[in-house]
Amino acid sequence: MRYSTLSLVMLTALLAACSSSDTGANTGAGGAGSGAGAGGYAAGQAVPGSEEDLVQTVGDRVFFATDRSTLDDAARTTLDRQSAWLQRFPTVNVMIAGNCDERGTEEYNLALGQRRATADADYLAAHGISASRLQVISYGKNRPTDPGSSPEAWAKNRNAITAVR
Repeated sequence: MRYSTLSLVMLTALLAACSSSDTGANTGAGGAGSGAGAGGYAAGQAVPGSEEDLVQTVGDRVFFATDRSTLDDAARTTLDRQSAWLQRFPTVNVMIAGNCDERGTEEYNLALGQRRATADADYLAAHGISASRLQVISYGKNRPTDPGSSPEAWAKNRNAITAVR
């Protein structure tokens, strides 16, 4: 009985310690090379140079037409913002993942996803981002953004997503 009481007291102390408020000063949020570690960020405010910062301030994805890997005006606008963001954070490296909708063969979609990711990386490199900071990968149709099977879901899944690594 003595051990169960001691265990209960220790568990209560542990839970109390876990529930203490965290102002974000020690969150450690952010990707490699993000400059994370400086404290004082308000709740909900992304650490500059982090994945959350990329998503919130410039956008992390571009979309493509069916069976296409060419960049339209909206894609170039997003990539221009990503390029400027990456220039502000020169130690941040990114991975660009090309994705497809569920239609088509696995082989076709892997190749198309690779072309989409490469199109993004080539655009960023042409706008001053070192190719050594850019990694590309294709997931084809294996990692859908929207699991639905409709034209709206397919449009969401035809993308390239830039992520801090």
